[in-house]
Amino acid sequence: MFWQAVTLQLGYNATLVMLGAACLGVAAGVTGTFLFLRKRALVSDAISHATLPGVGLAFMAMVALGGDGRNLIGLLLGSAASAGLGLLCVNWLTRRTRLAEDAAIGAVLSVFFGFGIVLLTIVQTMSSGRQAGLESFLLGSTAGMLWNEAIVIAVGGALTLALVVALRRPMTLVAFDPEYAAATGTNVSRVDLAIMGLAMAVTVIGLKIVGLILIVAMLIIPPVTARFWTDRTEAMVIISGAAGGLAAYIGAAWSAVVPAMPTGPIIVLVSFAGFVLSLLLAPGRGVLAAVLRHRRFQARVHMRQGLLALAQGQPIYEGYTTRILRRHGLVSADGVATEAGRARASKALLDEKRWEIIRADQAMEGAAALYDGMRALETVLTSDQIAEVDAKLTGPEALA
Repeated sequence: MFWQAVTLQLGYNATLVMLGAACLGVAAGVTGTFLFLRKRALVSDAISHATLPGVGLAFMAMVALGGDGRNLIGLLLGSAASAGLGLLCVNWLTRRTRLAEDAAIGAVLSVFFGFGIVLLTIVQTMSSGRQAGLESFLLGSTAGMLWNEAIVIAVGGALTLALVVALRRPMTLVAFDPEYAAATGTNVSRVDLAIMGLAMAVTVIGLKIVGLILIVAMLIIPPVTARFWTDRTEAMVIISGAAGGLAAYIGAAWSAVVPAMPTGPIIVLVSFAGFVLSLLLAPGRGVLAAVLRHRRFQARVHMRQGLLALAQGQPIYEGYTTRILRRHGLVSADGVATEAGRARASKALLDEKRWEIIRADQAMEGAAALYDGMRALETVLTSDQIAEVDAKLTGPEALA
C-alpha cells in the first residue's frame, strides 16, 4: 500500500497532495537554510502565527463582498498581508526599541495569534462561517484538496524557490558576514527583509498542507539536518531542499495510506526522523562519528603512553593500554615487548626528546605549537630539520 502511494498509484487526490507537499518541502528547506545561517530561525515562528488574523479578516471581507469566504487565493492573500505586518512589527520593535529580537518575536507572536483566535471564534458565530473550516489552517488539512489549490501551492513554491536561487549570493554574504556585506555596498536590511519575506511566502503557501503551527518545523528542521552533512553553503541548500521535499513527499504518502492520519504532523515527524538519522550517522558531525573519533584518539593516547613506558622500562598497569599494544603486536601475551615493540618504543622516546629540544628553541616556535604528544615528527619537520635537531642531542643516553 505504501509503495503504491510513493509511486502515485493511490488516485487523483493523493497525487495532488504528495506533489504539492513535495514542492512546498523543497521551497521550505531551501528558504529555511538562509534563516538558519542568519540565526533568524525563530522569526519564522512569529511570521507563521501572524498569518492567523489575516485568514479570519480575509474570510470576513470575502463574505461581506458576497463571495465565497473559503477561496484559497483570497485567504492566502489575507494571511500574507497579516504576516507582512507582523514581520514589520518585529523589525520595528527590534530596531526602534530596546527589546531584544527574541522578546519582540514573542510579543508579536502572542498578540497576533491571540487576535487570530478571537477572529476565528467570531467567524464560527457567522451563518456562513460554521462550515468554513478555517481551524484547519492551524494544523493543515489536505483532505479534498482541489486542482486549483494544488496549482497555487506548487506555483507559489516554485516562484519562491526561483527567488531564492536568484538572491542566493547576497543572502549568503549577509548570513555569514553582515559587516563585510555592508562594506561592499550590500544593503543588509533589505537582504534581511528579503530572507524573511521569502520565509513569509513559504509560510503562507504551506498553511493549507501543514498549517501555521507546523510550517515552522519545515523551515527549521531540514537546514539543521543538512548542516550535519556539509560545511558548504551551496551543498547545504541542496541537501536541505532535498530533505524537506523528501520528508514532505513521504509524509504525505504515509498520511494517504493510514486512515484519518493528519498530513502536516506526519510530515514533521518524518522530517524529524531524518534529523535524528543525521544526528547519529553523519560522517562529520554525527554522534557515531564523534564517538569513533574519540575512540581513535583514546587509542592513540594509550599507545603513546604504553610505548614510552616500554622504552623507560616502567610497568604498565592500565589494561586497555596493554590490549592496544598486544593488538598491534608490540608486546607478547606475558607483557614483554616484542622486537617491533622495542623498536617503536625507542622511536617514541627519541621523538619525545626531539620535541623537548624543539619546544625550547625559539627558532622553531611554529613547529613547537603543533606539539600534542602524538603527532609524528616527520609530518612537521623536514629530514634536514630533524637532522639539525638530532645534532643538538648530547650524551649517549639521549640516543638510546
